[in-house]
Amino acid sequence: MSRIFSGIQPSGELHIGNYLGAVQNWVRLQEGRDATFFCVVDLHALTGNYEPADLRRRRHEMAVSLLAAGLDPERCTLFFQSAVPQHAELAWIFNTVTPLGELERQTQYKDKSGRQESVITGLLTYPVLQAADILLYHATRVPVGEDQVQHLELSREIARRWNARFASDMPYFPEPQPLLTPVRRMMGLDGQAKMSKSIGNTIGLLESREQIWEKLRPAMTDPARVRRTDAGNPDVCNVFSMHKAFSDAPTQETVAANCRSAGWGCIECKKVLAESMEQVLVPIRLKAAEIGARTSYVTDVLEAGAHRARTTAQETMREVYERMGLTD
Repeated sequence: MSRIFSGIQPSGELHIGNYLGAVQNWVRLQEGRDATFFCVVDLHALTGNYEPADLRRRRHEMAVSLLAAGLDPERCTLFFQSAVPQHAELAWIFNTVTPLGELERQTQYKDKSGRQESVITGLLTYPVLQAADILLYHATRVPVGEDQVQHLELSREIARRWNARFASDMPYFPEPQPLLTPVRRMMGLDGQAKMSKSIGNTIGLLESREQIWEKLRPAMTDPARVRRTDAGNPDVCNVFSMHKAFSDAPTQETVAANCRSAGWGCIECKKVLAESMEQVLVPIRLKAAEIGARTSYVTDVLEAGAHRARTTAQETMREVYERMGLTD
């Protein structure tokens, strides 16, 4: 059976970067509760410094954002990673077949470990847990950004190694294939780096019209456009890249023409973008408010999702233990 799995960090409210780069695609890909698994990966979040109360808040806010953005518990399985202990269980199994050198070559490990004086083991084995997340559900397709393709290749390598040792007659784990997200990279408001809450260059999905304009007004545009009368180049303008995500085709054409001719200043371009964003974000904000008013709705959805996920995960681990000689 074809299955999709993807996960997202419990970073709190979604911002437009991870909405456009991941979650919007998840909404399109929903195929049914037995075929589409989406997970708030709170075990992965333990590799950073955090306060327990803050993690609880961020998990809940992320779940609300995902549901408000369009994930439908009737069409997908949504759950917290930590509610399915088989994720960690299978990760240990995969640790026993994963060469150290493969982990040390991972780009994200090299980048992050180079900035730390004392590197925790969880940072090194992070992609092994990612492989367990995916393969626990026998996912064949994984929507990812370009920065996660290397980790997905490691998941395929782990599946091949485990299959070679314990399922050589007929491979048990599939080799999952990437589904690259349509919006591959959304730059932050500073135009210098990918949108990230840690940098503070994001717009929250549930922020008010006034809050969005406060952030959008000083956002970086074409750096060569210094004066109002300077002609601009929408192809290098970060604000215009947001138009491509939020504005319809006629609006994009109007914005581009007025940018190139200096018919508009950058502030006019941003005002039109703000209006386009409102068309997309207002329904999401209203849905979030509705969800927030239903006291136990989020908890009920996540518990039901975890129950369905555990049912699949338990069957996977039963098969794994049997093939590895861990049952009589």
